[in-house]
Amino acid sequence: MTLAFWCVLIAGLMPIALAGIAKAGDRSFDNRQPRAWYERVGGYRQRAWWAQQNSFEALPLFAAAVIIAHIAGASPGVINTLALVFIAARVAFAAFYLADWSTPRSIAWLVGMGACIGLFIAAV
Repeated sequence: MTLAFWCVLIAGLMPIALAGIAKAGDRSFDNRQPRAWYERVGGYRQRAWWAQQNSFEALPLFAAAVIIAHIAGASPGVINTLALVFIAARVAFAAFYLADWSTPRSIAWLVGMGACIGLFIAAV
Protein backbone atom coordinates (compact mmCIF):
# COMPACT_ATOMS: atom_id res chain seq x y z
CA MET A 1 0.00 0.00 0.00
CA THR A 2 1.38 3.38 -0.94
CA LEU A 3 1.87 6.34 1.36
CA ALA A 4 -0.88 8.16 -0.57
CA PHE A 5 -3.35 5.37 0.19
CA TRP A 6 -2.47 5.68 3.88
CA CYS A 7 -3.18 9.41 3.53
CA VAL A 8 -6.67 8.55 2.24
CA LEU A 9 -7.21 6.53 5.42
CA ILE A 10 -5.97 9.44 7.54
CA ALA A 11 -8.30 11.80 5.68
CA GLY A 12 -11.16 9.39 6.34
CA LEU A 13 -10.39 9.33 10.07
CA MET A 14 -10.05 13.11 10.43
CA PRO A 15 -13.81 13.75 10.67
CA ILE A 16 -14.04 11.19 13.46
CA ALA A 17 -11.20 12.89 15.34
CA LEU A 18 -12.90 16.26 14.94
CA ALA A 19 -16.17 14.83 16.27
CA GLY A 20 -14.22 13.58 19.28
CA ILE A 21 -12.77 17.04 19.85
CA ALA A 22 -16.23 18.56 19.69
CA LYS A 23 -17.71 16.08 22.17
CA ALA A 24 -14.80 15.49 24.56
CA GLY A 25 -15.57 16.41 28.13
CA ASP A 26 -19.06 17.77 27.48
CA ARG A 27 -21.50 15.71 29.50
CA SER A 28 -24.49 17.39 27.82
CA PHE A 29 -23.84 15.48 24.58
CA ASP A 30 -26.90 13.42 23.70
CA ASN A 31 -26.08 10.52 21.41
CA ARG A 32 -29.80 10.05 20.71
CA GLN A 33 -29.91 13.50 19.10
CA PRO A 34 -26.33 14.41 18.17
CA ARG A 35 -27.26 16.92 15.47
CA ALA A 36 -29.50 18.84 17.86
CA TRP A 37 -26.60 19.00 20.33
CA TYR A 38 -24.26 20.31 17.64
CA GLU A 39 -26.75 23.07 16.84
CA ARG A 40 -26.81 24.19 20.50
CA VAL A 41 -23.09 24.25 21.20
CA GLY A 42 -20.86 27.20 20.42
CA GLY A 43 -17.21 28.13 20.40
CA TYR A 44 -14.58 25.60 19.48
CA ARG A 45 -17.04 22.70 19.76
CA GLN A 46 -19.23 24.14 17.03
CA ARG A 47 -16.19 24.99 14.91
CA ALA A 48 -14.94 21.39 15.35
CA TRP A 49 -18.29 20.20 14.04
CA TRP A 50 -18.06 22.54 11.06
CA ALA A 51 -14.51 21.32 10.40
CA GLN A 52 -15.81 17.74 10.65
CA GLN A 53 -18.45 18.47 8.02
CA ASN A 54 -15.92 20.09 5.72
CA SER A 55 -13.57 17.14 6.17
CA PHE A 56 -16.32 14.78 5.03
CA GLU A 57 -16.94 17.06 2.04
CA ALA A 58 -13.24 17.11 1.04
CA LEU A 59 -12.74 13.36 1.34
CA PRO A 60 -14.38 12.12 -1.90
CA LEU A 61 -12.41 14.47 -4.16
CA PHE A 62 -9.14 13.61 -2.44
CA ALA A 63 -9.74 9.85 -2.51
CA ALA A 64 -10.77 9.99 -6.17
CA ALA A 65 -7.73 12.10 -7.05
CA VAL A 66 -5.34 9.65 -5.39
CA ILE A 67 -6.96 6.63 -7.02
CA ILE A 68 -7.12 8.24 -10.46
CA ALA A 69 -3.49 9.37 -10.24
CA HIS A 70 -2.47 5.79 -9.39
CA ILE A 71 -4.56 4.27 -12.17
CA ALA A 72 -3.25 6.78 -14.70
CA GLY A 73 0.34 5.87 -13.83
CA ALA A 74 1.43 9.18 -12.32
CA SER A 75 4.77 9.26 -10.57
CA PRO A 76 4.46 7.59 -7.14
CA GLY A 77 6.70 10.28 -5.66
CA VAL A 78 4.46 13.04 -6.94
CA ILE A 79 1.33 11.25 -5.74
CA ASN A 80 2.77 10.68 -2.27
CA THR A 81 4.03 14.25 -1.99
CA LEU A 82 0.71 15.77 -3.01
CA ALA A 83 -1.17 13.44 -0.69
CA LEU A 84 1.04 14.52 2.21
CA VAL A 85 0.50 18.17 1.26
CA PHE A 86 -3.24 17.54 1.35
CA ILE A 87 -3.07 15.95 4.81
CA ALA A 88 -0.85 18.73 6.17
CA ALA A 89 -3.22 21.33 4.74
CA ARG A 90 -6.27 19.59 6.23
CA VAL A 91 -4.63 19.32 9.66
CA ALA A 92 -3.77 23.02 9.48
CA PHE A 93 -7.31 23.76 8.26
CA ALA A 94 -8.79 21.98 11.30
CA ALA A 95 -6.40 23.71 13.70
CA PHE A 96 -7.18 27.11 12.20
CA TYR A 97 -10.90 26.34 12.34
CA LEU A 98 -10.67 25.42 16.02
CA ALA A 99 -8.67 28.58 16.73
CA ASP A 100 -11.20 30.69 14.77
CA TRP A 101 -8.56 32.03 12.38
CA SER A 102 -10.59 32.44 9.22
CA THR A 103 -7.99 33.74 6.75
CA PRO A 104 -5.33 31.09 7.47
CA ARG A 105 -8.13 28.50 7.44
CA SER A 106 -9.14 29.59 3.94
CA ILE A 107 -5.53 29.50 2.77
CA ALA A 108 -5.13 25.96 4.16
CA TRP A 109 -8.33 24.95 2.38
CA LEU A 110 -6.93 26.34 -0.90
CA VAL A 111 -3.66 24.44 -0.43
CA GLY A 112 -5.59 21.20 0.10
CA MET A 113 -7.72 21.85 -2.96
CA GLY A 114 -4.58 22.66 -4.92
CA ALA A 115 -3.11 19.31 -3.91
CA CYS A 116 -6.23 17.56 -5.24
CA ILE A 117 -6.03 19.47 -8.50
CA GLY A 118 -2.32 18.63 -8.66
CA LEU A 119 -3.13 14.94 -8.38
CA PHE A 120 -5.49 15.20 -11.34
CA ILE A 121 -2.87 17.10 -13.33
CA ALA A 122 -0.28 14.48 -12.43
CA ALA A 123 -2.62 11.88 -13.92
CA VAL A 124 -2.56 13.59 -17.31
